[in-house]
Amino acid sequence: MSLIHKFKQIDDYYVIDVNSGNVHAIDELVYDLLGEEGLDSKEKLVDKFSEKYSKDDISEAYDELKELIDEGILYSKDLYEEIAMNSTKGESYIKALCLNIAHDCNLKCKYCFAEEGEYKGKRMLMTAEVGKKSIDFVIKHSGPRKNIEVDLFGGEPLLAFDTVKEIVEYGKEQEKIHNKNIRFTMTTNATLLNDEIMKYIDENMGNIILSIDGRKEVNDKVRVRADGSGCYDSILPKIKNMVDMRDKSKQYYARGTFTRQNTDFFEDVMHMANEGFKEISIEPVVLPESDPLSLREEDLPTIFKQYDKLYEEMIKRHNEGNEFTFYHFNINLQGGPCVYKRISGCGAGHEYVAITPDGDVYPCHQFVGNKDFKMGNIFSGELDSSISKGFREAHIYNKPKCKDCWARFYCSGGCQANNYNFNKDFNTPYELGCKMQKKRIECAIALKAKTME
Repeated sequence: MSLIHKFKQIDDYYVIDVNSGNVHAIDELVYDLLGEEGLDSKEKLVDKFSEKYSKDDISEAYDELKELIDEGILYSKDLYEEIAMNSTKGESYIKALCLNIAHDCNLKCKYCFAEEGEYKGKRMLMTAEVGKKSIDFVIKHSGPRKNIEVDLFGGEPLLAFDTVKEIVEYGKEQEKIHNKNIRFTMTTNATLLNDEIMKYIDENMGNIILSIDGRKEVNDKVRVRADGSGCYDSILPKIKNMVDMRDKSKQYYARGTFTRQNTDFFEDVMHMANEGFKEISIEPVVLPESDPLSLREEDLPTIFKQYDKLYEEMIKRHNEGNEFTFYHFNINLQGGPCVYKRISGCGAGHEYVAITPDGDVYPCHQFVGNKDFKMGNIFSGELDSSISKGFREAHIYNKPKCKDCWARFYCSGGCQANNYNFNKDFNTPYELGCKMQKKRIECAIALKAKTME
């Protein structure tokens, strides 16, 4: 099991103590001396590195490292396995809901996991009755939890804007009655935004995810209408207007996807930053390898270079006072998510569920349409406890590769849907995703360390 992880980011060296989360900026000498699972004896290290460093320098560095080890700051013990095993006992309460408002879309994005909104079924929109019943469902199953998040999703949820308004207003009524706090968010392709809709979204959504894939030539190859035409020229001014309405206390993300057609996605991030967006997410597409847009193992060196370029650019902009946030480089070195969250991840299937327009309940939006994972229906009110149990037990200590991985407390075992879709097993990670995630974590840690100096 990895107890530390050391890495070099451009010209800087770092070591992470895996179990405590402590991060140390180090020099090349210390980098060389540290072993992933322990520190060799002073004699062995002097013998190994005598041609590169002086005996006195090695001895001094060794003594300092030994002191940190004795204090439990390096190579610290794992204290969380028992917590993980106990976390599967007792009741689980739902805290987040993905409402699939529309199994329909007015775009035909070429990489869409939801089959252009149909989710392996038929095109349909959620009724206000189903939406309200879903609010009742999540309140009932939230137990003692006070805070609930409801993401209005699709397809394209604004195809049913009137229904959205009814659901939100109902949620506001019910949260007062049941002493809950319901936070609504929305993911939209921005094509249907107008002054009325933007005003409503700004006033009622805690977060808004606005989809655009960066440069016009990139966006318009994949985010297309039924006739094959691109949407960039239409959506960019609308997204800008929507963002301009959000004050600093309100969240948004301009969110894109990169595919094999734009592994130079650094340019797309820069395009979005130069258009004035301060909250940016460009995420790797997840598709079967047979798909021409899918990312492959041979693409990783190029992808890693893009993350390095982004890291350097973000330091530069930070120093200039012109910084922006990149979603995958967000990391908190002074606390971060709670232990339970780091162990179990997003909570799909037991703390988080998705509901379809006809009221079916699935572990998350990426399982919608796979009948093997249908957990129940909101009109019956009951959930298949065996499915929920399977997801709840799929934490990092039940994933052999994750249990021994240095990144386990940052990625929490990866996306359950991706793990299952590629391996038919929650407990076997999606390997390509793991490798990209580890690179992003290293960049994120180095970025935070540099900007905190």
